[in-house]
Amino acid sequence: MSFFPGTLGELTERGFLHPEWAAEFAPAAEAFTEVSEFLAGVPEFLPGPERVLRVFRRPVSSTRVLIVGQDPYPTPGHAVGLAFAAEPTVRPLPRSVANIYRELGSDLGLPAPDTADLGPWAERGVMLLNRVLTVGPGEAGSHRGHGWERITDRAIDVLAARDAPLVSILWGRDARTLAPRLAPAGAVIEGVHPSPLSASRGFFGSRPFSAANAALIAAGAEPVDWALPATQSATLF
Repeated sequence: MSFFPGTLGELTERGFLHPEWAAEFAPAAEAFTEVSEFLAGVPEFLPGPERVLRVFRRPVSSTRVLIVGQDPYPTPGHAVGLAFAAEPTVRPLPRSVANIYRELGSDLGLPAPDTADLGPWAERGVMLLNRVLTVGPGEAGSHRGHGWERITDRAIDVLAARDAPLVSILWGRDARTLAPRLAPAGAVIEGVHPSPLSASRGFFGSRPFSAANAALIAAGAEPVDWALPATQSATLF
């Protein structure tokens, strides 16, 4: 991909960025320019331009739960712009998603979907935010240090500063470094990453979904409906 609009105005006009986020990102405008210039110089990146900022298409005010990931899947056809989620056609399911579904079933008794489309969660106020929003095909972590961290750090700080209930779910060492910044905003649920390399060391049995709902209710907010359709088509917004 050779073109990605970089100014906040362009991103909003093209529907890549919700106006609420555009206003909040004004202090990070230079980082958007940096990312745009970087992406203009790479032959290809994942996900496609129309999905890179998908996590910011919902308003700031809609977020009740924040789940933090690292960067998109580097396999072409997998990344969709939401942390942990993948295209509905991906088979087998990414192992981390399969483990998330296993814990979802154990925690809330919900059946495991047959796709990794987590779009319904995003529509219900769950922000699935990767720290870095693009990656080179087959090159995990290849776009770190090119401006995305400044943008997602700003997003995290915006959520932490709101006067509204927020529950943060931080899986793995990298995500858990954010706990001190997010704690003032509300409950922080820390745990082991759902990766197959670590899930058996404490992710299973951690019950993060019921814990998140209990924290929301305690804060006077509506709990999240974590149920996903058994069979899904792509959720695009």
